[in-house]
Amino acid sequence: MSPKSAWLLQEEIVPRLKSAVPQSVCCVGSENAEELVQDATAFSAKLLHNAEAAGKSVVRTAGGRCGARNARSVTAGNISYYTIQHMKSGRRSTGSSAADVYGSQTQLRGRTRLTSLEEVASDDDLGEPLLLHDVLSRDEEDPGTRAARKLDWDQFWSGLSRRERAIIEFISEGNNLRKAAHALRVSSSAIQDSKRDLAVKLLEFMGTDILIELSRLPRWKQDLQAIREKMECREQRRHP
Repeated sequence: MSPKSAWLLQEEIVPRLKSAVPQSVCCVGSENAEELVQDATAFSAKLLHNAEAAGKSVVRTAGGRCGARNARSVTAGNISYYTIQHMKSGRRSTGSSAADVYGSQTQLRGRTRLTSLEEVASDDDLGEPLLLHDVLSRDEEDPGTRAARKLDWDQFWSGLSRRERAIIEFISEGNNLRKAAHALRVSSSAIQDSKRDLAVKLLEFMGTDILIELSRLPRWKQDLQAIREKMECREQRRHP
């Protein structure tokens, strides 16, 4: 963008956008008027750049209605007008997809709808409202992850000996290995050796990062936390 176009954007176009965009462009999702003005400014800068790349001159006033010189020029009014029209139709400087679930055009056409996590989902037994983020705050894994893990465990379980299975059952029930040794009629040292062998087999079969995978939050939970942190940062920027 040339210095002339940059000056025109700052002095002629941005004031018009600040005046017209909050009144004529509808906010979609979590957008606000300030963000729309910023997006419209970026959109106008792109239009100016494209006009210059096409060999058109940028002028402050339109001049006459005819003539070759006017046909190859654009004004601040032209850029402002078409920017506002694009913004009203749902186009943004970051894209104009009508298939993206977060896209403005997709929401304006009624294909998707964003719902706040603070929206009331239902009432509990005591009559207190349950917000949507309370309903989605469970840390359980998704069914696909649980099913895949069960398949792996069934395959691992089928390759264990009777003693190793008994050790796992006693540990899962909260019992110590002395009871396992007494039930299997073997010494405590033999049970400890079997326990170490079982740990080696488990790491070889499941992988060394199995403990990290077990402690990691579900993917959908991570996405919710990321969105919530993004909204909190945005709110802090608005009210420093």
